Amino acid sequence: MRLNTAISRPEADILSTNKVLRNTYLLLSMTLIFSAMTAGAAMLFNLPHFSPIITLVGYFGLLFLTTKFSNSGLGLVFVFALTGFMGLTLGPVLTMYVKAFSNGHELIMTALGGTGVIFLGLSGYALTTRKDFSFMGGFLMVGVLVAFLAGLASIFFTMPALSLAVSAMFILLMSGMILFQTSEIIHGGETNYILATISLYVSIYNLFLSLLQLLGVFSGED
Repeated sequence: MRLNTAISRPEADILSTNKVLRNTYLLLSMTLIFSAMTAGAAMLFNLPHFSPIITLVGYFGLLFLTTKFSNSGLGLVFVFALTGFMGLTLGPVLTMYVKAFSNGHELIMTALGGTGVIFLGLSGYALTTRKDFSFMGGFLMVGVLVAFLAGLASIFFTMPALSLAVSAMFILLMSGMILFQTSEIIHGGETNYILATISLYVSIYNLFLSLLQLLGVFSGED
């Protein structure tokens, strides 16, 4: 009697999803560590703030290249180039908080801890409940676009109140994005772990910066 050892389609889908999840979280961990290293280097060498134009051109240029080569080995190179660049842009911001506030280090660690708790909590919820959050996609895309444009306006027109509102919006939007992106991986909407890593990294990056800004305003000590 011959046993049928073929893997059924549902089982194959589960194995594929688990592989994408495993590779995504492994690569995400590595990029976060690398980004922290480049941020630390920027602080060590006291690099100046990057202009908004350089930051945007560098980010979108490297994002384009990462997306274009996401199905090849070059995609991994550009993932680290992008996250390393974002770490460099983050370093001067952290230096500013350390110098501007007597409790600057505490603010940074609190924002880092809050980011970790939110990410792990939301990812854990999506993974354990396996709910489909794909319905949030359209709303989140529009929300991020509106918040991004409002953020640019607050920078170029120097509007502190609008900047705070944008930070609060980004905390909510990035939390929603983490749920949405994790759900996409679980339900097969995202099968490329490089693209999944970048999506989650950007959400974590913006979440951390937004938390840090709000903490600086409400808890910063001169």
